[in-house]
Amino acid sequence: MKNNASLIFNVCLIIGDALAITVAFTVAYILRVTLNHRPLSANVHAHTYLAILVSLLPFWILIFVLLGLYNVRVYDKRFSELGRLLVGAFIGILFIISFSYFTNTAIFPARLVTVYGFALAFFFALAFRTIARGLRRALFSYGVGINNVLIVGDTKTTSRLIDALSNSNITGYLVLGIVGRLKHSPHTTKSFRQYDSFEQAIEDLKNQQLHTIIQTELYASGERNDEILTYAQENHIAYRFVPGNSELFVGNLEVDLFHAVPIIAVHQTALIGWGRVVKRLTDLLLGGLLLIIALPFMFIIAVIIKLSDGGPVAFTQKRLSRFDTVVRVHKFRTHKPAYSGLEPEEAFRKMNSPELIRQYRDNGDHLPDDPRLSLIGGFLRRYSLDELPQLFNVVRGDISLVGPRALVPYELEKSKQKNLILSVKSGLTGLAQISGVSDLSFSERRKLDLYYVQNWTFGGDLIILAKTFWVVLFHQGTRG
Repeated sequence: MKNNASLIFNVCLIIGDALAITVAFTVAYILRVTLNHRPLSANVHAHTYLAILVSLLPFWILIFVLLGLYNVRVYDKRFSELGRLLVGAFIGILFIISFSYFTNTAIFPARLVTVYGFALAFFFALAFRTIARGLRRALFSYGVGINNVLIVGDTKTTSRLIDALSNSNITGYLVLGIVGRLKHSPHTTKSFRQYDSFEQAIEDLKNQQLHTIIQTELYASGERNDEILTYAQENHIAYRFVPGNSELFVGNLEVDLFHAVPIIAVHQTALIGWGRVVKRLTDLLLGGLLLIIALPFMFIIAVIIKLSDGGPVAFTQKRLSRFDTVVRVHKFRTHKPAYSGLEPEEAFRKMNSPELIRQYRDNGDHLPDDPRLSLIGGFLRRYSLDELPQLFNVVRGDISLVGPRALVPYELEKSKQKNLILSVKSGLTGLAQISGVSDLSFSERRKLDLYYVQNWTFGGDLIILAKTFWVVLFHQGTRG
């Protein structure tokens, strides 16, 4: 029972984007030509101007399509959508300018119309999509467009999926039932049906529209798996499965024929070839620029630290980076001089508070009111200002702007995926630092590091950097 809600939403997005762009360039014309009486560079009548732009609209929408702006993985993620909208608006305006040049056709009566059109096209498209997203969620609350799901399997992943999909007003998914008796209880209090077999579930749900089957556990019997897949295909139901070794399938996958046999090659990281060159150039250019901007603030922080307690301004610590390389990273000192440079266990014993060791470790290597922190240290940690000296490490090439958290060797030994995580350079910031790290355990943070390594993209790096500034300025300081 195919759910057409996503298709309808995509069509609405296309129509809305086309209208937003049209309105944007109409307003741009009015602002510069109608309301501004300065001389124009070309005498282009309003009807001619709009007729040409409307005829070129399909090409602009095609640019949006190629950028993935009608893909659920993009329009459901604000930062990804925002960045691609900006790129799409820029490429779209370049296309129209190029068309005007190569066809020797005057389209814009003045340069400012181009500038206004670009800015307004981005703003109006973003505003429309924000409204559309809100309306879509409002319809979810009335049951319109909801995707009904049956989950097959009783693994830990099943419980996580139930929790993730529990708020159907936001996700648009509603779990109708589970095939299997859950050993791991989900956190959600919502009730759902549990079945002993797939046949029982299908029989009970035959009067309800089922849109998606998610199999979280592949059975040893291939016939049972084929039965579920065949039923989904015959009834036009979306089918997804979670591989048993989930870490294997989050990497950079390549499907190919190997001596006439279909195979899946799993690369250790997506950051290979030209990707590494682009990433290093970004570290040099953007990291160098950030370092120049940060130098005056670093000088002020250094003076304040020195005047506050007379202790050292900074400290250097050995951390691990790509291929097990030991690097020395620099940070502003945030601990009181007596505890600076000591391992947590040593510091807590020295202050006669050994009971804090267990609390510190159980809380993911974090204490809300860490007694080791100096007065200025707490402030620096909150806004991640203690990390600024690591910009020197970025420019030198010890670490990257974005990557897995650079950890001391004994910490990383705890992770079974150590060698996979260290297949790329460690980073000043990363997925864990923008994902509410105070709520994540050590192992969960390392899973995010591994996901980054195996799914790296340059656009993803830019999004992480943008979110890092947002988190630091408006939320909490990062820690890793």
